[in-house]
Amino acid sequence: MSDHSTPSPARKSAGHVIVDSLFAHGVKRTYVVPGESYLDVLDGLYESEIETVVCRHEGGAAYMAEADGKMDSIPGIAMVTRGPGAANAHVGLHTAWQDSTPMVLFVGLIPFEHRDREAFQEFDPKAWFGTGAKRVMTLDHAERASEIVAEAMFAAVSGRPGPVVIGLPEDIIKQEIDATLHPVIPVGLGGMTVEDWKALESALQESEKPLFVFGGNDWTNRGAQQFTKWLEDHNIPAAAEWRCEGTVPFTSPSYVGPIGYGRPKPTYDLLAETDLLVFVGTVPGDVITDGFTARQNWDQKNFIVTIDPSLRGRSGPVTHQIVAKPDVFIRDLVRINLPVKESWKAWTKKMREEQEKFSALPTNNNGDGPATMDTLMATMVPQLPEDAMVTFGAGEHTNWAHRYFPTNSYASMISARNGSMGYSIPSAVAASLKYPGRRVVTIAGDGEFLMNGQELATATQYGATPLVIVMDNSEYGTIRTHQERDYPERISGTQLKNPDFALMAQSFGGFGVRVEKDSEIPAALESAYKAIDEDKKFALIHLVVEQRSKAY
Repeated sequence: MSDHSTPSPARKSAGHVIVDSLFAHGVKRTYVVPGESYLDVLDGLYESEIETVVCRHEGGAAYMAEADGKMDSIPGIAMVTRGPGAANAHVGLHTAWQDSTPMVLFVGLIPFEHRDREAFQEFDPKAWFGTGAKRVMTLDHAERASEIVAEAMFAAVSGRPGPVVIGLPEDIIKQEIDATLHPVIPVGLGGMTVEDWKALESALQESEKPLFVFGGNDWTNRGAQQFTKWLEDHNIPAAAEWRCEGTVPFTSPSYVGPIGYGRPKPTYDLLAETDLLVFVGTVPGDVITDGFTARQNWDQKNFIVTIDPSLRGRSGPVTHQIVAKPDVFIRDLVRINLPVKESWKAWTKKMREEQEKFSALPTNNNGDGPATMDTLMATMVPQLPEDAMVTFGAGEHTNWAHRYFPTNSYASMISARNGSMGYSIPSAVAASLKYPGRRVVTIAGDGEFLMNGQELATATQYGATPLVIVMDNSEYGTIRTHQERDYPERISGTQLKNPDFALMAQSFGGFGVRVEKDSEIPAALESAYKAIDEDKKFALIHLVVEQRSKAY
């Protein structure tokens, strides 16, 4: 007699189901600092195809996950443990919030039965993260494990992207549950309505000096390429949001430079001169508008293309909002085919010439004088492949990357638009792991480097091979510049005494060289490239630049 009974569904622990759910969502890598509070998830990763990258600090792990989210439509994944670990990871969460980056942070928690008793490392995830994450969820019912992962992944990428936090009580994730996975939740992409299309077409027809501003992390390389072609076909210029270069290539005749801190004045003047401004993937926020002061004329036309209907962070008037992700907006934009105006050609040519002047490489001194970033960039940039990537955190050292680094594809500039220090090394590790065949360069300041430089150990462990440039001026340079402006001749709290960063790099298993003169730069770069390409290790150039006076 045959048995026609329905087979029992497979059962697994909730922690293992979480891992299976992440894999079903396309996750290829997770950045972790281990903790006993989420051992069952770590056990689930043991036989998973998801690569587990063990980091040296929760801040580094969170930064790596945030950088990963900038390079993909899938959220970056970080895993940390209870109170201290969660506190350390908060810096990456803030970066994801202000930079609109899809990211999911898993935090191991105390056992459910210990809650609200001041247990060891206890904290309240919603109280801590509620104002800096799109959603904060705690897995209080094991059977919802897969559902909560699906909800978190959806929340991170839907609407304006951002971070989501999931708390994992230690005892709950060990419970055995039905291993059936919750399906992936589809994301609405928006798009232009007929009214949107007509309004934009009419505005373009009437405009003599249109300008597009692109930004955000919500693009694909295909959408960026279509956007670039449409701009070039119509002789229309486009500027980059601060630290978002590369969506329109550095070499494109339509690219007219970045708008943000350190911008060239002619590019900033565009905001006042243009008669039609179209933001795509971003809004006219604090940095773009110079502290919410630029582009306040209500007679000027401002179109904003964003999937976020709330327009959070916006400054100034809005003529028309188009609710759409960049790619679907571009899909509709390319159907607008207008005759090219002579005024557009002259307008774009004028601004492109200003950008070419601004980005022309500095003089290669190559002499016995003190080492300079100018000579480094003049030597390095011509040697970079077409698909080179740059990462950096915050500080005056980033100005050289903004100005000279040839960003020719999306995403080839990975940075922290919230001005977060310590981002350079973790982001470079993440970029190198994601794109092992590409030249990844990170430019770090001496102060910033020591905030997460220990993640070079992670680079060695997992085979990441970035080129690290540490600009050593023995100070927190940006703060000193502000200090000299506001408190002249009173240098306080900004000076540093540094170790030998080249020796540090060697101790971590990489290549390191100290450079004190311009004449040493070509040989240092050659040796660094050899270490990366032949020895398959990261390389660090410790560039000791001329010091400003420490006292008056």
